[in-house]
Amino acid sequence: MDFVILSLVMLGLGVYGLLTNRQLLKVFISVELIATAATLNFVMLASSTGQGLGQAILILAFSTDTAVSAIILALLVIVSKKYGTSNISEILKMQDKVESEAEA
Repeated sequence: MDFVILSLVMLGLGVYGLLTNRQLLKVFISVELIATAATLNFVMLASSTGQGLGQAILILAFSTDTAVSAIILALLVIVSKKYGTSNISEILKMQDKVESEAEA
């Protein structure tokens, strides 16, 4: 049951990162830690049954997580280039400014 402890530690680190960081990449890494913790927990519980289901779920989880990560990283690059920063607070301020100018 060591994987449960590891999963909880990873979950705690991810939540801490979400609550304390304002940079897009750091928030993304925190979300990935949370997703990896959940995947680890599900896969290890499934593989503890002794069937091959755990390995199949692992391959599926890693492939979908990799595809989602690639898309999110591409969006982060686009947002960083568009606004010139990766700070979430500054991006929201710039977005509000653009929306208020468009309304006027």
